[in-house]
Order: sequence, then C-alpha cells, then structure tokens
Amino acid sequence: MKFNTVYILFLGVCLIGATSADTDDEDDDVQVEVEDDDEVRVEKPQFVPPTIQKNVHFADSFNKKDEFKSRWTVSQAKKDGAEENLSKYDGKWKVEVPKSSAVEGDLGLVLKSKAKHHAVASKLNKPFKFDGKPLFVQYEVKYQDGIDCGGAYVKLLSADPALDLKQFHDKTPYTIMFGPDKCGLDNKLHFIFRHKNPKTGEIEEKHAKKPSAALDSYFTDKKTHKYSLVINPDNTFEVSVDGSVVNSGSLLEDFSPPVNPPKEIEDPNDKKPEDWDEKEKIPDPDAEKPEDWDENEPEKIVDSEATKPDGWLEDENKLVPDPDAEKPKDWDEEMDGEWEAPLIENPKCSDAPGCGKWEQPMIKNPKYKGKWRPPMIDNPNYQGIWKPRRIPNPNFFEDLDPYKMTPINAVGLELWSMTDEIVFDNFLVTDDKGVAEKWTEQTFQIKSAAEKASSGGAFAYFTALKGAAEERPLLWAVYVVVLLLPVLLISICLCPRSGPIKPETLAEAKKTDAVSPDDEKKEESADKEEKTGPGGDNKPNTKKSKASLEATEDDGDDEDEVDAEEEEEEAQEKNSESPRRSPRKRKSRKD
Repeated sequence: MKFNTVYILFLGVCLIGATSADTDDEDDDVQVEVEDDDEVRVEKPQFVPPTIQKNVHFADSFNKKDEFKSRWTVSQAKKDGAEENLSKYDGKWKVEVPKSSAVEGDLGLVLKSKAKHHAVASKLNKPFKFDGKPLFVQYEVKYQDGIDCGGAYVKLLSADPALDLKQFHDKTPYTIMFGPDKCGLDNKLHFIFRHKNPKTGEIEEKHAKKPSAALDSYFTDKKTHKYSLVINPDNTFEVSVDGSVVNSGSLLEDFSPPVNPPKEIEDPNDKKPEDWDEKEKIPDPDAEKPEDWDENEPEKIVDSEATKPDGWLEDENKLVPDPDAEKPKDWDEEMDGEWEAPLIENPKCSDAPGCGKWEQPMIKNPKYKGKWRPPMIDNPNYQGIWKPRRIPNPNFFEDLDPYKMTPINAVGLELWSMTDEIVFDNFLVTDDKGVAEKWTEQTFQIKSAAEKASSGGAFAYFTALKGAAEERPLLWAVYVVVLLLPVLLISICLCPRSGPIKPETLAEAKKTDAVSPDDEKKEESADKEEKTGPGGDNKPNTKKSKASLEATEDDGDDEDEVDAEEEEEEAQEKNSESPRRSPRKRKSRKD
C-alpha cells in the first residue's frame, strides 16, 4: 500500500511539472474540461486574431472570410507544356474552419481540389529588400487527410513592376521557394533561392543541402506544423519545424550548385592525343608458350577407377507417379489432355545409395592447363589516365554576399497535389525576430497546445512529458527516478535482508507444519548436546546417542509400531509447554 502511494505521488509530481512546462508560455484558457452529465467533454479555446505589429511585410491569419478575395488573387493562367485539360490553374481554394479544428472559429486557407493546378498569391504590404536585415518567413500547414503526392511550399515572388498575380504560374520569377513537398516515399523540405550571376546576368537555382532530421511524421500525423525560415545578413540560414531546427548552414557552402563557380575549368577544346597510352599493364611480348602446353586437354575427365556402389538400384527411377494422387473431378481430357499423376521422389531410393542409370563421375583433369596467355608486365609506354588541361574559368566570379538577393514583392502558392484538404494558415514575413516570436505565441503555440490536449489519452501525457523535458532537461533525471523507484521498492519488499519474524509467518508454520526459524535454532542446540553433552563439556550424550541408535535399528519394525510411537510423541508434545519438535527429527515412515 505504501509503495503504491509513494509511486503515484511521484508520478503526479512529474505530470504536474510537464503540464506546467508545456503551458508556461501559453494562454491559461487553452483547455478546459467540463462535466456534462456522465461525460467529460473538452471545451475548445476561442480563436483570438493575432495583433499585427510594426515591421511586418506580410501577415495573414485568415480571420475574416470576406477579406480573402480582396487580399489574395486566384490565378487565371495556364501552365506551359501541359495538356489542355490539365493546363488551367483551376484548383479550388476556400477559407473555412478546418475539420477537427482544435480552436473554435479558427479559419484557414484550404486547398480543396485533387489532381489540379492551384495558384493563389498576395502582394506584400511593402517589398522586402535584402539591405542588412534578417528575413523571417513562417507559415503553418496541416494535412487533414494525410498526403500521397503534392507540395505545400510557398514562393516569395521577385519584385517586378510588371508582376500580374492573375497570370501567376510556374514560370513566374521567384526569389525563394520554401516548404514541404512529398511524392511517394520521398519527403522533402525545400529551401531554394535563385541567384543572379553578376557577370552574365543569368539566374540559377541554388538548392540547400538535405535536412538531417527525420521529416516523415510531419506528413503523416495530421497535425498542424509551423515551417520557419531565417536568412541572416552574414549569409547564414536556419530552417525549423515547430521551433526545432532541422537544417542550417551557409549560403556560400551548403548549396548545390555552389554560389561561386570554380576558378579553373577543364579546357573543352582539349582533345586526347591518338598515341596516348592509358594501359598500365600489357602482355609480355617476349613470352612464348611452352612446348608441352596442351590447350586441348579438357578441364574434367571420367574417373576410370570409380565403381558402382553396392545396392545401387539401376532399374528404379528417381521420380515416380504419386500413387495417392487422384484426378480432379473437373478434369476434362478433351480440354486439359490426358491426366497424369504428379511425380514424387521414389521411396525405394531413400535407403539406397542411388537410383537410375549409374555413370562414372567426373574428376578434375591433372593435365588441364587451359588456354595459354602471356603474362602481364608493366607498360613501358604508360602515360596515365588522360585528362584535359585546366584553364582559367572565363565565367568565374566571386559573390561573397549571396544574402543580397532579388527583393520580394509577393507571397504565392503554386501547387499540384493528388490530395486535397491541405490547410495553410498564419503567414508571416518580417525582419524582426521579436515580431516573429510574438506572432508564434498568438497563433501556433495556442493551436498546437489545443491539438495535443484534444488528442487525449496516454499519447497526450507522453507528449507533454517529452516536451517538458526538452525545455527543462533536469526532468529527465526525475523520469529515471520514477522508473527505477518501483523496481527498488519491489526488491526491498520481496527480498528483505533481516528483521523480526512476523507473527503471520509463525502462524503459517503452525498450520502447514513448516520449519520455523526458532525450530531450526532448537535443532542446532539439540545436535550440539548430542555431541558435547548437556553442559557443553564435550562429553557425548549417551542417552540420546543410544536412543538414536535404537531408532536406527527400529527401521525394520512393523509400520504399526512406528505409528504408535509417533502418536505417543505427538500426545506428549501437545501436553508439553515447549515448542513442537521439527518434523525433520521424526522417524521416517517405512514405505
């Protein structure tokens, strides 16, 4: 009872710590449990529109349906190179409360069509210029029905006076493409920026290295996830999901192809000379085949000394028709041909060395040498593997500040998806870290906490415990103690080292006639008296020795005499005040 109480209290402390850690930075009214008759229902938190602060280039939480059409433009373009029935950007968008929303009244932009091209875009409040301030981009994605194949990335469109959002399509110039993408088993989190060659003016896409973290759960758990990108003026970047960094590095070093081309390249006009010898080894031209080398000898020959083993059943076949097989009832000989029983291994061959026609086995021919070839020697004319000479790269340039990208003037979603019901929400583009953090507190943190609470069950508790430990590493030590505590207490309860004998133990010994600790001590004392005498003077107890001798000699007596003696001893013990003798001192019954 004490063990259960201590353990439950300890576990309760951990859960309280996890819950408090998970809700320290969140609204106290995120989750309320309300008793309704015999059921306990969870009351959803009410959606509160986040406040728009300064230094915001773009922010949209889709809190009003009627604002969508005035702020966002659905593309009317056609996709180049696609069939007529697939070329139109006719995928449907809708601002609505997502299915199974954990926040009451929280609207989102939902992609509503399958196997269609979707494109929608919105102008920034003011263009973002890479003039020394960091870029913060974040938004939320929820795959309500999972995802089979399709993208959920955002494009930050390049500033251009001629930009027409009604004609937004896949070839519209963008500066950055960022976000999740999946097809089959390939899960991606894109970060691509388009870099302008300062020498030629050509634009080339630069792809960030693959994230080291596992991304699978973000596509399958049907939860809301926040995707964030930070590009710093020192040419570093950071990609995170739900606040956890999954990719980071340098714009100069961690992209393919690299921003700066090599200083030297291979001369495209250099050709390998016709007499260039790349053979490292050649046959020895001076070697001659030995006169006794016979190339006609076979590799294997018949073993002429082999004899047929005794018991070989030459008249028996290895395979015979199955005698138990029956022709199927629906067998039609006109259609299926003559029926034959399937073949099985001949049972007569199992105990014999072999069946069928016996032939002498083949053995390796000791005279076989094979086709003669001259040995290989080092090529005296070897010149190595030819490579074209290297020349200065005529297109070389060195851009030490790729952070200075083309300014951004719009946010767009240009997607193809085989899965519908994808929710987008809480877009933000800013140059202020504090604004991004405040936006996250007012949007994603509330929604994420509500989703965790609404999921309920053990999963919610384990998630809360894990999240609390990540914020407070000291809790990991508490969890370890909680897990080891029951093992330690059980060990103490089941395996005590010492202590007084419980009355229950003595009572049980009386009932079952088992040996009690006191009985064992008396037996040891009795053994000592037999050896040393009653006073411990090393004189044998002749009386007890004689009785023991008589008991040994009485082994041949009748069973009736033995039973009578035992009954007499039991009667004496009942009348006596001394403890009952151990049953191990009794005479054994004769079988």
